[in-house]
Amino acid sequence: MGKASAPKLPGVVKGLGVTLKTMTRTVFPARGIKTLIPAPSKGAVTVQYPHEKETPPNRSRGVIALKEDNCTVCMLCARSCPDWCIYIEGHKDTAPPRRPGGKPRTVNKLDRFDIDYALCMYCGICVEVCPFDALFWSPEYEYSELRLADLLHDKERLGEWMQAVPDFEPYEAGSEQKPRKVPR
Repeated sequence: MGKASAPKLPGVVKGLGVTLKTMTRTVFPARGIKTLIPAPSKGAVTVQYPHEKETPPNRSRGVIALKEDNCTVCMLCARSCPDWCIYIEGHKDTAPPRRPGGKPRTVNKLDRFDIDYALCMYCGICVEVCPFDALFWSPEYEYSELRLADLLHDKERLGEWMQAVPDFEPYEAGSEQKPRKVPR
């Protein structure tokens, strides 16, 4: 049997020292702790939301947007969601053949696509597993509600956020990947 490893106490002490040093520079920005007069207005800056609004960084996660035309009701997003906050309903419909003389096709039509943001933990698994590019991250973050039940958003509300979805960042030079585009 191996010996249990002892906690790395010097690492913890070093980390606490770094934290204390950073806090001292933030609270006492002039000359450090020597002044003993806190001046946090010169150190850390707090944005006075909602009177002042910061622009979110590129590709920030705000709310999930739905491109309804791309959804094939495959249910991959709903099955992959660890919180089970995605509700999908659909039906089969016949579509005209792709070529003249062909057989009519059966396609899935989306009836209901809801996300309950009271349950969602914003992990993004649904966006990653969607093979048809129907789900995207939108930087919108102002969608609070007074009632918890109003955080259940339907496909129309999710579709409104597609206009705010930014384009994908370009890949590095020499990348083998095909550049992705946001469907508009």
